[in-house]
Amino acid sequence: MLAPAVLAAPISACTTWLSMPLLQRYALARPNARSSHKIPTPQGGGIAVVAATLLVAGALVSISLPLIGSAVLIALVGLVDDIRPLPVWLRLLLQAGAVAFIVFTAPEALRIVPALPPAVERTLILIAGIWFVNLVNFMDGLDLMTVVEVVPVTAALGLFGWFGDLSLSTTLLATALCGAMLGFAPFNKPVAKVFLGDVGSLPIGLLLGWCLLELAWHGQPIAALLLPAYYLADSTITLFRRIIRREQFWSAHRSHFYQRATDNGFTVSRVTGEVFALNLVLAALALVTVRAGSTTITLLALVAGAIAVAFVLRRFSRPQAS
Repeated sequence: MLAPAVLAAPISACTTWLSMPLLQRYALARPNARSSHKIPTPQGGGIAVVAATLLVAGALVSISLPLIGSAVLIALVGLVDDIRPLPVWLRLLLQAGAVAFIVFTAPEALRIVPALPPAVERTLILIAGIWFVNLVNFMDGLDLMTVVEVVPVTAALGLFGWFGDLSLSTTLLATALCGAMLGFAPFNKPVAKVFLGDVGSLPIGLLLGWCLLELAWHGQPIAALLLPAYYLADSTITLFRRIIRREQFWSAHRSHFYQRATDNGFTVSRVTGEVFALNLVLAALALVTVRAGSTTITLLALVAGAIAVAFVLRRFSRPQAS
């Protein structure tokens, strides 16, 4: 199970290094009032991550064509948007088409809540998929943030596959993504030399969301919810707050908890360090729910995960004592 990570890491690192001069010229992210960086920084390093993931996983096991096609489409949309911003409606339309292609071509026998009509369940999965793709993009606003989110989640998915709780193809895809993110990490650590960009964060959200959906389809919906719980909570709470305040919630902003943390005196390294530690806790809780096979333990793990996420969100939202 380690082979995909071992292969993807150097491919991702080398491709990132080779692409940086081109990104410096054509895809430079300049600081603005909403940015967390202070100097112009190339974006688009996610090309290397996505390419390494699909190349390695595709070489080792058969990956569904809808998933590959949708990931490539979303990456191309992100690449164009990194260079010349697209209208919001067009981005969402293309993203919805890509996610729908995956969701509605999956075998009908795959269910999460059998009591729901299949069409209703797939529609809800479609909405959740579009949101997950975008929330990964929204949360990619700090050096190393997506790395400290994706690596623990994909490593946990690799463990689930080793235990037989996830299909071989999804397990290899997750571990390849884990390795690709590790290969990208040295270039993205504070102060970042390159950002993922939309070309990276959007398809990474799609691939990660697919892996979590597969976990839910394999009878582990609580584990699939626990693993990305911090990203889900930060982005969803922030979205509803902006809607309630009648703000243009689709526009760029600095309202996420992790962004407020840096405004409240947290260093970038401290924010990402705490998120990484939280994700390790969430991964451990998810593992407990999968291996315990007890409804009571599963509910307790879910409550514990919610408390842990709430604790970190509260810390990030409060100014640090000087």
